[in-house]
Amino acid sequence: MTELPLLPPSVIEPIIRLALNEDFGTAGDVTANLLIPAEQNGHLYFKSRDTGIIAGMQAAQMTYAMVDPSMELIVHSGNGSHVKKGDIIAEVKGPVRSLLMAERTALNFLGRMSGIATLTSQYVALVKHTKARIAATRKTTPGLRALEKRAVLAGGGTTHRQSLSDAIMIKDNHIAMVGGIEKALTQIMAKADHMVRISVEVDTLEQLKKALPFAPHVVLLDNMGPDILRKAVNIVDDFDGSSPTLEASGGVNLSTVKAIAESGIDVISIGGLTHSATNFDIGLDAD
Repeated sequence: MTELPLLPPSVIEPIIRLALNEDFGTAGDVTANLLIPAEQNGHLYFKSRDTGIIAGMQAAQMTYAMVDPSMELIVHSGNGSHVKKGDIIAEVKGPVRSLLMAERTALNFLGRMSGIATLTSQYVALVKHTKARIAATRKTTPGLRALEKRAVLAGGGTTHRQSLSDAIMIKDNHIAMVGGIEKALTQIMAKADHMVRISVEVDTLEQLKKALPFAPHVVLLDNMGPDILRKAVNIVDDFDGSSPTLEASGGVNLSTVKAIAESGIDVISIGGLTHSATNFDIGLDAD
């Protein structure tokens, strides 16, 4: 397992700060402040209650650092690590009041991101015998995109567009508003910066045939079953011109992804990686 590069602090810190402010309210942890002496120190362990892939560790580390820099978080299983039920993922030491104040926020980040990484890894395993890559979409939790996209990477996937400004993506509503796929591509090709990649979404094989002469970098094949996708691959293979990356999207789940990948497409984008992942169960215990 190769540890992923850390997100820049300027990107992740506002996310952590917002989460902590949400949890602290106006007075912080009134329960711990009444029960725990200020000078008492403690030691807690993050334990996996399931089997899967860990992600979100950077967010957990920054959570503790922002609550109380005197706390020490020791990581045993970093982002991208495979863990089993009962494994100790990390341990944290420091003032008990601070440990308890940071507990829920740190667990929320770890559970959410590890759930995304684990689901992504399941998709990746199902298509590993093909050339297809698994990619996330922009269907992310508002405010958490940077962390959720990084969790997809931890699970072995790729991230697609990070934002609207990353690439040109001509979707069905763009095409409808402009008056057709050929008009949309003509305008884009005339105006687009030469450094920006261009993707176009098609709903039918006829649209695909119309798009190919414009040489888009990517063609997104929307809601097409494996048989139609195979025909799309053949159309591109037979086309006398540049070949775009073919991306399949829509109707993808753990039951269908294998057949979709075997159609010969290059990328499978799945919104469910980020909007439908189940939280990964992690406990924080004293022993």
